[in-house]
Amino acid sequence: MGTGSRTTRDVISLREAARAWFAISLQTFGGPAGQIAVMQRTLVDEKRWIGQQRFLFALSYCTLLPGPEAQQLATYVGWLLNGVRGALVAGILFILPGVVALLVLSGIYVAHGDSPLVESLFLGLAPAVIAIVVQAVVRVGRKGLGDPALVAVAVLSFVALTLFAVPFPAVVAVAALLGWVLGRRIPTLTHPPRAAVDDGPVPLISDDALHSERPSTRRSALVLAIGLTAWFAPVALAAVLLGRSSIFVDQGLFFSGAAVVTFGGAYAVLAYVAQQAVSVYGWLAPGEMVRGLALAETTPGPLVMVVQFVAFVGAYRAPGGLDPWAAAVLAALLTTWVTFVPCFLFILLGAPYVERLRGNRDLAAALAGITAAVVGVIASLAVFFSLHTLFAETARLTSGPLDVEYPLLGSLEWPSLAITVLGCALVFWRGWSVLRTLGACALAGVVLGLALAA
Repeated sequence: MGTGSRTTRDVISLREAARAWFAISLQTFGGPAGQIAVMQRTLVDEKRWIGQQRFLFALSYCTLLPGPEAQQLATYVGWLLNGVRGALVAGILFILPGVVALLVLSGIYVAHGDSPLVESLFLGLAPAVIAIVVQAVVRVGRKGLGDPALVAVAVLSFVALTLFAVPFPAVVAVAALLGWVLGRRIPTLTHPPRAAVDDGPVPLISDDALHSERPSTRRSALVLAIGLTAWFAPVALAAVLLGRSSIFVDQGLFFSGAAVVTFGGAYAVLAYVAQQAVSVYGWLAPGEMVRGLALAETTPGPLVMVVQFVAFVGAYRAPGGLDPWAAAVLAALLTTWVTFVPCFLFILLGAPYVERLRGNRDLAAALAGITAAVVGVIASLAVFFSLHTLFAETARLTSGPLDVEYPLLGSLEWPSLAITVLGCALVFWRGWSVLRTLGACALAGVVLGLALAA
C-alpha cells in the first residue's frame, strides 16, 4: 500500500462533492447502520469515488473514535476527496438536515405535545428503519467479511453485545486483538480476492492510493489550536455574557464531556445522558428521553443528535431570563456545536497519520477485526430497534454473565409488524431506495395510525 499512487487534493470538484453530500444527508435515516449503508451505496457502489477497502479502512478507524462514526466517516472521505474543505463540507452537510428537522420537531413537541399525526408518522418510519438496518447488515457484511474467520468475529461480537451486554469498547478491543492474531495466521485476511470486494470500475481513490497531505508537528499543532478554540469559545462567551451558572454553560460543558466519552455510538452514552438530564439537571421529565430518541431516529443524521432535543427542552423550561423560544434554539445550537466540533478535530488531526499506517499489515489485520465487529454491532442494533419498535414491553434476563433483553410476546404491536414486513419487501424484493422506502412506510403509517385512532 505504501508504494501506491498519491491522490490529489481535489479528486473531484468541491461543488460536485457538495451536491453528493447534500443528497446523502437527506437519506441518513436509521442510525449509523443506515447511514453507512447510504454512503456505501453512493460513494463505493454507484459513483465509484472510493475503493471498497479504503472505505472499510476509514470506517474501522472512525469506529475507534468517540462520537458518531458515520458522521466522522463522511468527514474522513470528504477529506480524502477535497482536503480540509471537503472534510468540513461533508461533515457539516451530513448533520445539517437533521439539525433543522430536529429543531422543528422539538418545537412542535414543546408547543403541541403528542399529536396523532406525528405519532402516525412515527408508526410508519420506525419499522422502516428496521428494514434499512437489516439491509446494512447484509451489505456491510458481504463487503467486509471476506474470510470465514472474520465471519466468526462478527458472530462473536453480536453474541457478546446481545446476550452478555459486553461494553462496546471491550468488543472493539477484543476484535482488534483477534484480527491481529488472525492476520498473523491467515496472510490473505486483509487482501481477499478483488472480485470478492470490488468488482466494478476502478474507483477514483483506489485501495492502494495515498493522500497527498503529509502529517507534521506544525500542522497538528495548528489543527489542535484551531479546533480547541472553536470547540470552547461559544461556552466561554456564554459564561462571560450570562454568568457561570447559566444553563448554556452547564449544557455546553456537560455535552462537551459527553462528546469525548461516546465510544460505541449514541446508545452507549444515552443512559448516562438521560440519567444526568433527568436526575441531576432536571432538563427532562422521566420518560421524555425515549420521546427524544424517537424523534432522532426518524430524522436524518446521527442518533446522538438527541442531545439537541435535551438541550432544547431544558432551556425552554428554564430560559434564565431570556425568551423561552430564543433560549431553546440557542441551547440546541450550542449543544450541537460542542457535540460535533470534536468530530472534525479527531479526523483532521488523526487522518494524515492513519493514512501512513495503511501499509502496516498488523494494523490492517486489527482493523479488519474491528470491521467484522462493526457488522456484529449493526446486527445488534437491528435487534434493539426490533425489540423497541415491534413490542410495547420488554424484560431483561440476568443470570451470571448472561444479560438479555427479550420481548413480552403479548405486547406485540401488529401495525408496526405489518409496516416492517412492508419495508423489508420494498428493500429486498423490490429493491427500493432508502428514501423511497421511508416515504412509502411513512404514508402507510399515517393511513393506518389515523384509521386506528378514528
